[in-house]
Amino acid sequence: MAPVFLLAGIAGMLNVLSIRLGRVVDRARVLEARLAVEKRPEHQEKLQAETEALWKRIRLVNWSLRMFVTGALMVCLVIMTLFLGELSAVDLSTVIAGMFVGAMALLIMGLILFLFEVSISTRRIRAGITQILHDTGSTEPEN
Repeated sequence: MAPVFLLAGIAGMLNVLSIRLGRVVDRARVLEARLAVEKRPEHQEKLQAETEALWKRIRLVNWSLRMFVTGALMVCLVIMTLFLGELSAVDLSTVIAGMFVGAMALLIMGLILFLFEVSISTRRIRAGITQILHDTGSTEPEN
């Protein structure tokens, strides 16, 4: 039963990643449209820097999605192999264990990539807030 519950958790992560990807892509499109019409070089630089950060986030979310989908496929193979092992006289426990460890490794990589993406997102937000506070003469935000 554990692999089936694991699939439910993976589905939740895929949902979160898909939503984040959609929002980042939408933001990138808006910024690229603004960049195309912006005339002031200092604004162009800021828009370009934010666009580059968004594309980095898009790549990270894409790779994270790939890791989770591949991990989910491995879990499906584990479930299928568990059933095949029960129906046949062949001992597939080593194969099942290897596939499960592989699935866990893929999920760990997906989570690490997700963590990097969230880190970039929060860093960019903090930089924006810091810039606004600097422009208004306020102090920097707290950690």
